[in-house]
Amino acid sequence: MAMEKLIAQHWYRRERIRDDLYLITEPHYTWENRANLWLILGRDANLLIDAGLGVSSLKLHLADTLDKPLKVVASHVHFDHCGCCHEFDEVFIHEAEHQALTQGDQRLMLATPEFNYTPARDFYQLPYQGFSAENYSVKACPQAQKIQHGDIFDLGDKAFEVMHLPGHSSGSIGLMKSDHKQFFSGDVVYDGELLDKLEDSAIPNYIESMSKLLSMRPEEVRPGHYESFDTRKLHTLISDYLAANKAPLCPSERR
Repeated sequence: MAMEKLIAQHWYRRERIRDDLYLITEPHYTWENRANLWLILGRDANLLIDAGLGVSSLKLHLADTLDKPLKVVASHVHFDHCGCCHEFDEVFIHEAEHQALTQGDQRLMLATPEFNYTPARDFYQLPYQGFSAENYSVKACPQAQKIQHGDIFDLGDKAFEVMHLPGHSSGSIGLMKSDHKQFFSGDVVYDGELLDKLEDSAIPNYIESMSKLLSMRPEEVRPGHYESFDTRKLHTLISDYLAANKAPLCPSERR
């Protein structure tokens, strides 16, 4: 007889990286698909990159940071990154996936039962009494605004530029700090199996996006999943992906 799962007392975990950067995760959900949500504190505004599964209020969890405007950016429209977007007033997503988020396109969000990305076994504890993984869906976010490559999020004492990097999905983006020392990569690149055969993936676009990133040398990369890493690891992951997909590198790009 299966044991009844506990109700999580705290659905989110917040880890301080430094005074202006926090990592938020959902520790009671499987680590394979558990997204990294990045909270960046600025002088005039705060920035949240990605919004989790949407099974517990992220806005309530962040109540102590809402003393100034909060801008929420979805790195892409997949369920594990945009679930709580509907809770916030200022939400942004690349124009290629804007309609999917504003209309709640469960298929492009990979949230339909046929994909089976949120089975009951992936929830170690439950977010609330009566939660059913079988009935999971992502709420639409009609207030979301469009962004495009080159747009800037200015927090007063720091700024981040949108980089459109399609391949994992058509609207996938990364955010590069203006001094080029810090890169938030979403699901474009992380230290794990890179997914390029999903509903809206395109390997040729992924190859092009990865090739562009080879010229970048951020000191730290904060990905959408798993552990953070440095420039050397970034280039290794990119080179491995390009080699696996038989994309030739220019001699100057070989490491």
